Amino acid sequence: MTDDSLAALVRDLADDPQLVDDVVDAARARYAEVARLPRAVSRRHVAALLAAGFAAFSRPGDPDEENFAEAIRFGAERAALGVPVAGLLSGVHAGRSRILEIAINRGRDAGLPHEVLLQALLKLDRYGTALERHVVDGYRAAEQELSRDGRTARIRVLRRLLLGEDGDGTDEDPARFGLHDGGRYHCVVSDAADPGRVRAMEQAFTRHGGVLAPVGGRLSGLTPRLPAAVDDGVLVVATPAVRLDQVQAAHQLCLTALHAGTGVRTGLVDVVELAGEVALGAQPMLGGFLAERLLGVLDPADEFHRELVSTAMCYLDRGQRLDLTAVALHLHPNTVRYRLRRLRELTGFGAAAGDGLTVLDTVRWWWALRTWHRPRP
Repeated sequence: MTDDSLAALVRDLADDPQLVDDVVDAARARYAEVARLPRAVSRRHVAALLAAGFAAFSRPGDPDEENFAEAIRFGAERAALGVPVAGLLSGVHAGRSRILEIAINRGRDAGLPHEVLLQALLKLDRYGTALERHVVDGYRAAEQELSRDGRTARIRVLRRLLLGEDGDGTDEDPARFGLHDGGRYHCVVSDAADPGRVRAMEQAFTRHGGVLAPVGGRLSGLTPRLPAAVDDGVLVVATPAVRLDQVQAAHQLCLTALHAGTGVRTGLVDVVELAGEVALGAQPMLGGFLAERLLGVLDPADEFHRELVSTAMCYLDRGQRLDLTAVALHLHPNTVRYRLRRLRELTGFGAAAGDGLTVLDTVRWWWALRTWHRPRP
């Protein structure tokens, strides 16, 4: 009975998606550098690590015999993003503590005897220790690989220029990297996290006279020239060329644009192309009010309602052209016409302006539709 109760507790923990969020939140709250990293990336790794841990817990044997490939990958990606090892360990320790806390509380609620719960927690802690060791191993190996070409010095100079941190050594001299007060440089920020892609992008920008390295958990840099193209699997946001005394503001703008464009665009994108998303993203509360006011009758759990919203977004993105919308969605024009009519009947979409929407009405509806379809935390 005790074994069954313990197995049920492990299954309950393994099947709980909220546990992943709790662990991610605990890690991000412990260290600011970790909190700057993309949440989705952190959540993906934590979910994989927890899944492997709970599977290992159910098997006999020593934790060191388990496969820790995901832990090694986790450490390597943190090295690629320039997270200090102190921040990495701080986040790992916070996650371990949170898991143990939750396991203790749920074990007590399940009525497990103290000695059984203690043995389970000891085994869980042994696995956590082995996992931590492999995370650090992955971090060190990637760090050595990535630091062969003066990467540490590039990080320092970029943190000084982009974040305004003070530097007191020759490594922080921008001129060492070809960055001069009289020059103008494109500021770039990317969501790349995989060590291989990070390395390739750093080298690609170096060939164009640029300086690229992790800054605040994002691959960032300055370059006098932009490459013709970048890896299509990542998003790289770039500003027009600016002076060195403008790069801090340009970097902040790139971060905002990257957030707005993630999941929507990939490749090399001029920040100007994301101007609308950046401007609207600066007022999330107003976007929520718009979605509630204009689309409050729609149910996000209703697949048909989601189809209506997706069709309307495509319709506005195609200049309110029915034919172009049908082609983009691979639908018959009559299907598009029907969906738009149903949305109009439910919400009044397009009714105020007759056959077409004014520019401001288009902005309001597009903003409401996008907020409804992609709710932001």
